[in-house]
Amino acid sequence: MEPVQRVLNNSDWITAIIFGSILFMVIAKNLFYNRFLNFIILPFNNKYIFMYNKKDKLLNGFHIFFTIFQLLNLSLFIYLASSILSNSESGLYPMVFLAILGFLFLFLFGKILVQMGNGYVFNNSKIISEFIFKKLSYLNYSSIIMLVANTVLTYVLKDSKIVLFVSIFLIVLVNVIGWITIIKNYQKLISSYFFYFILYLCALEIAPFVIIANYLKD
Repeated sequence: MEPVQRVLNNSDWITAIIFGSILFMVIAKNLFYNRFLNFIILPFNNKYIFMYNKKDKLLNGFHIFFTIFQLLNLSLFIYLASSILSNSESGLYPMVFLAILGFLFLFLFGKILVQMGNGYVFNNSKIISEFIFKKLSYLNYSSIIMLVANTVLTYVLKDSKIVLFVSIFLIVLVNVIGWITIIKNYQKLISSYFFYFILYLCALEIAPFVIIANYLKD
């Protein structure tokens, strides 16, 4: 009997990424069940923010697990979106995904370090950590949408631009709700440092989306 070489499909490693990300979400749910129940209604109710916006909020196990979940799904979503919009399969390689994941990891934690550094310099570390926690919570929530989109785009409706654009709309909507909530909570602080706030938005919030949009076009 001659050996038969098995050719792996492009979706095999994507399946591993999706399964791995789900594993992080399941662990977070099982270890922090009550927190998960409050988190799952975040865009419709701020109870999660008010209950868990306290000491060590950024280093909490639930938050860490969901941040990893978010990084995996955001990286995969950008990868799939790039492949769909470019109408090319030349970039369907795990190394491209790993490059995106590495960039997002360095950017996210680099931005957190810069923000925490500014908080230390201006003696408002507590407010900055609360701000980061709230913003990341909404981004982490939107990664659930990314998981659904990644699954549909990989196994059900491959290369569907409709699914892609609807997913982008929902992701942006969740994060806009988060930003509106944050701005309402910090109106006085923002008005006192309005120029700094605008500079922060342009440099650390808007610029990354412009870079990602340019990447998806190429």
